[in-house]
Amino acid sequence: MSVIAREIHLNSRPTGKIEPQNFVLVERPLPAIAPGQVLVRNLFMSVDPYMRGRMNEAESYIEPFQIGAVLEGTAVGEVIESTDSRFSVGDAVAHFAGWRDHALLDGDDHVTPLDATHVPIQAFLGALGLPGHAAYYGLVHIAKPQAGETIFVSSAAGAVGSLVAQIAKLKGCRVIGSVGSEAKAEWLRDELGVDVAINYNAEPDLEAALRRAAPEGIDIYFDNVGGSHLKAAIAVAKDFARFPLCGMVTQYNGESEGPSNIYAVIQKSLLLQGFVGINHLDIWEEFTHEMIKWIAEGQIKTRETIVNGLENAPDALIGLFAGDNIGKMLVRLG
Repeated sequence: MSVIAREIHLNSRPTGKIEPQNFVLVERPLPAIAPGQVLVRNLFMSVDPYMRGRMNEAESYIEPFQIGAVLEGTAVGEVIESTDSRFSVGDAVAHFAGWRDHALLDGDDHVTPLDATHVPIQAFLGALGLPGHAAYYGLVHIAKPQAGETIFVSSAAGAVGSLVAQIAKLKGCRVIGSVGSEAKAEWLRDELGVDVAINYNAEPDLEAALRRAAPEGIDIYFDNVGGSHLKAAIAVAKDFARFPLCGMVTQYNGESEGPSNIYAVIQKSLLLQGFVGINHLDIWEEFTHEMIKWIAEGQIKTRETIVNGLENAPDALIGLFAGDNIGKMLVRLG
């Protein structure tokens, strides 16, 4: 089968915010399938904040994207040709070769079979994928919430934050979430049952707003943002509060620095623990079991913002940092 793949390549490294000219759409013929390979037609690809960091040429927990090469990220799709006995034509799979409409992969190259019988296939990029795993691990295994505690979640309408907020409610916590629009705040309150939603774009003083929402202080802060959110959380934290640090979106584009009140971490004996989900895949079975159960029982609700077309994937990533998404940001391919 001769296939012309369409791919998004890194054209240049951004300085500050991402621009459309940092990307280029390329078409190239794929080689003939070799023994032990699968050819996948991608159906959905994930768009995630960490991708901005990979556009820089800097050492991190994952290698940077290379100029002139196809980008990558998690994707789900359908096997359309296979020379690997473990995979058949029509199988649903997940893999890490997104940012292209077709992927030719070795069967051993982290190609994971999926059972999409009872859930949409794109759920494996959200609640049942790495965002859900990050929410579960950071909250359950680092923060260890107790009933009656108060948790503050930044970017609470995002793919990770919205799941953290709901899991915290299941654990009996009082939940405060920060968002960037009133529409997102209404979704948190009306659909997800969040106790207080703070629209930080409407609040001149985030710390003051958080103090009003939590006059006795917070026990947990789940950080997806960094910057002024982390500073406010440190100021309002109770002694011995726990802070899972999942992401710091405000620093990916060089827009902010660390909190100026960091010494209070010592004064209050706070626990700040950063984590990367891929380092904790040993709890994947536990996470999947719990998440599937919660979704089936209607205790976890999900929402997606879907951008159509591979050619619009750069706009989706740019829009992610502009706050265009509610829930998981996805690109539908084909």
